Amino acid sequence: MEVSRSSSMLQSSEMIDTIMEGDGQEHLSNGHIQNGFVDPRVLTTPEDDANDSTQPTSRDEGDTSSDMTKAVICRKHFLPTGCCYDDRMKLHANADYSSNPHHPEDPRRIEAIMKEFKDAGLIYSGTQAELNDVLKQSPNSWMWRIAARKATPAEICTVHTAAHFEWVKSLSLLTSSQLRQLTNDFDNGRKSIYVGNLTYEAALISAGGAIETCKNVVAGRVKNAIAVIRPPGHHAEHNESLGFCIFNNVPIAAKVCMADYPEVCRKILILDWDVHHGNGIQNIFYEDPNVLYISLHVYANGEFYPGQPEDPELPDGGLDKVGVGAGIGRNVNIGWSEQGVGDGEYMAAFQRIVMPIAQEFNPDLVIVSAGFDAAAGDELGGCWVTPACYSHMTHMLMSLANGKVAVCLEGGYNLHAISRSALAVAKTLMGEPPERMTVPPLNKEAALTLDIVKRQQAPYWACMRPGVVPLPELQLRGTDRMSDMMRTAQKSMLGDRYGMIPLYVQRTKLSRSFDNQVLATPELHKCRKILLIIHDPPEIFAQPNPYDNQVYAHNTFVNDPLLPYIDWAITAGFGIVDVNMPHHISQPTDTDPFIPKATDNAVQERTKELLCYLWDNYFEINPNSSITLIGVGDAYLGIKQLLISRDVKSKIASILSFVAGSLRPIKSDIDPYLSTWYKANSRIYVSPDHACWNDEESKRKVARSRFGGVKEADIEPGRGKGEVGRMVKRYEHESADWISRKVEEWEREQGGRDGDPDETEDEAEAEAEARSLADQGFGMQGVVQSVRVPVV
Repeated sequence: MEVSRSSSMLQSSEMIDTIMEGDGQEHLSNGHIQNGFVDPRVLTTPEDDANDSTQPTSRDEGDTSSDMTKAVICRKHFLPTGCCYDDRMKLHANADYSSNPHHPEDPRRIEAIMKEFKDAGLIYSGTQAELNDVLKQSPNSWMWRIAARKATPAEICTVHTAAHFEWVKSLSLLTSSQLRQLTNDFDNGRKSIYVGNLTYEAALISAGGAIETCKNVVAGRVKNAIAVIRPPGHHAEHNESLGFCIFNNVPIAAKVCMADYPEVCRKILILDWDVHHGNGIQNIFYEDPNVLYISLHVYANGEFYPGQPEDPELPDGGLDKVGVGAGIGRNVNIGWSEQGVGDGEYMAAFQRIVMPIAQEFNPDLVIVSAGFDAAAGDELGGCWVTPACYSHMTHMLMSLANGKVAVCLEGGYNLHAISRSALAVAKTLMGEPPERMTVPPLNKEAALTLDIVKRQQAPYWACMRPGVVPLPELQLRGTDRMSDMMRTAQKSMLGDRYGMIPLYVQRTKLSRSFDNQVLATPELHKCRKILLIIHDPPEIFAQPNPYDNQVYAHNTFVNDPLLPYIDWAITAGFGIVDVNMPHHISQPTDTDPFIPKATDNAVQERTKELLCYLWDNYFEINPNSSITLIGVGDAYLGIKQLLISRDVKSKIASILSFVAGSLRPIKSDIDPYLSTWYKANSRIYVSPDHACWNDEESKRKVARSRFGGVKEADIEPGRGKGEVGRMVKRYEHESADWISRKVEEWEREQGGRDGDPDETEDEAEAEAEARSLADQGFGMQGVVQSVRVPVV
């Protein structure tokens, strides 16, 4: 294959930001082998020119895509990275001709990126002959310049309506005052665009630059490429400009590539990491099975730009928008619930969602709609993605489509952030390894978002199905939640061992919600010592099948660390009330297999209603009994609600809690001594991983009376799940001794009890037996074989 070098080499440093004049046919034939441009696959030395170089022939109209395919097949792996840029794209500017444009979509954006490339030594500054030699020996030393051109009306109209094209074209005929008025009308709300005399020309070059960049990658002239173009495109709908965007560059380039290279460019992945949802790209390909669109953006329940479309028939950027018709499953929206996400969230999204789906789709070309407004420092985006993260995401995408990746600039409005981010991407495309980075932890809300996306996409992608429960299908066969089954099993076990029975809750709403959740030993009203345990459901541990992620019953384990406490309390003569606070109250209408556990506020409200009911109907009417409270997990929050809602201090001997979540203070507006009393009569064991131990200020804060007797639990930190259970187990013996002492103190303060001497003697014997077992090392470790009913 022979091509001419005379008129098509990269421009020298003096001309590098200007593109060849005219819009001749040679620009339209850039997908053909012999198009008047140098093919970097066959770079020759100057000595070879005389014998090997020939003038290119004109494009043969009869050429078929088969000829193009042969060109692609002979692609060599030693190819440079392409870069497309044209100064004329800066001509799209405000019609007021201000020297400091007020609009975020600033013409200086692309200039700043190119300056960063030059300063980093990615753009060659020597002569053409020198560049030839350098690229022949080392293709990755410099970026190969791809000439931009104006897109043709036919190319624009592969995506946009003719009416929209004509409207943009008409802008060049308007007066400055008319353009200023249009900008004043449009540069607000969802429309949010400005226009100028040269907007039409700049928009054509931006779309043409995207086309040429993608075609050079598909044709194998470069291994990959980046297009530094503006105005951006991904918000533009088929019939209107929107959100700083005039024509939708990436869909136009995708359509042209699929039309010109039908044998080698059949399936395209468009990955959009702009902080705003690419509504235009989504809607253009929403029914297309050959284009997979994946967008990572801030959604914020549809309130973040572009928000809700004016046409209610159009989809927004919600997680449930997956495509329709033949394109169902080809639209993946990863919409963050809030701003402030960063490297941890984006890396997790790529590893869990983007790359598995992309690999299953197996595209022929990857086009990145590369907005850099999620970059740290961009005030409009408000996120924290670093250049290192952009380089890692780029590197992962380069593993697809035989490395055929075309990056096209979209948004990004902080000149420093956009330049550094684009530079990281360009270096990675050229073959440098991604920058080293420490990936921060994934935040909770983002993890839930990714899980929802996985469940939404599971019907369409095999890689998304492991770990997803098809609940609607299972419900047709008769299915119960494990939480309900576990409590039923607990009821049976506690009934068999200790004779515990459900405590009746005579309120319609509470009764339905807490059926079997409140269990008590018989004749509770006669007990002199009562242990009230409010706890989260037992923890479940499962080891799934490593092949298909299935969970078998024999590989599932339930951890209930409170049983030894009940054993000890029964032996010590306590009456027991066991309150299980479910994270979710099952409803017949449940269709989602994953429901987050209740929020702290919901837990407090739910436990407040229940504990106040129990106090009013079971505890307050027994004036001579002491009450010991144990709160385990999030359910401990209910203790606060009881203390501030009822006058209970005189009856409570002690409060023991084990906390890994929210640590809440207790303060009463009507009882100024409540906090002091709480501090003196409580032990609050807090996980060593809790944020309250992170700094001295936090430690001083939780040492105050209103947080209670807070103690840092002496367990191994950093082990994650199960920390509450480990704390409960660690302090079995100490808790038993402390509770016993506090009950004795309470009884002394009450001045002794009047009653049957035999009854008092029986209680003393029971307590002595419990202490004896503890002295022998039995304590709470074993399970009491014989059921001993509390002395009453």
